[in-house]
Amino acid sequence: MKLATIGYENSTLEGVLDRLRTAGVSTVIDVRAIASSRKAGFSKSLLGTSLVAQGIGYVHLRDLGTPKAGRQAARSGNLPEMHAIFEQQLALPQAQLQLAQAGEIAQTGKSALLCYEADACGCHRQIIAQRLRQALGLTIEDL
Repeated sequence: MKLATIGYENSTLEGVLDRLRTAGVSTVIDVRAIASSRKAGFSKSLLGTSLVAQGIGYVHLRDLGTPKAGRQAARSGNLPEMHAIFEQQLALPQAQLQLAQAGEIAQTGKSALLCYEADACGCHRQIIAQRLRQALGLTIEDL
């Protein structure tokens, strides 16, 4: 089973929807701590409605998001610090529950972890994807 990751930083809503449809994604797992965006179409309600209109499910798993300090570290280019902060977040019980929920969703059909950063290597969604790959044997595809 495949698990995709997608970032919308350099894309439009229609571009992201097209990439998800083309990849055969059935559910988007939003892993942003704050599911709002200054970028048109990517705030939680509008994004969810747009995905459902395309036949794609949507779930927001807030506790799999990067805390503010981690987002600041990522913006300043300090990826090791962002990773360390996110690992602390991921160790929290509520994050562990949502990681398990993400795994359950991923096993029901092709899912995509969604966050802002265009480059999956510079985003915490890659850590989540690797954890799910190790636990469930998923193949990771960055869209």
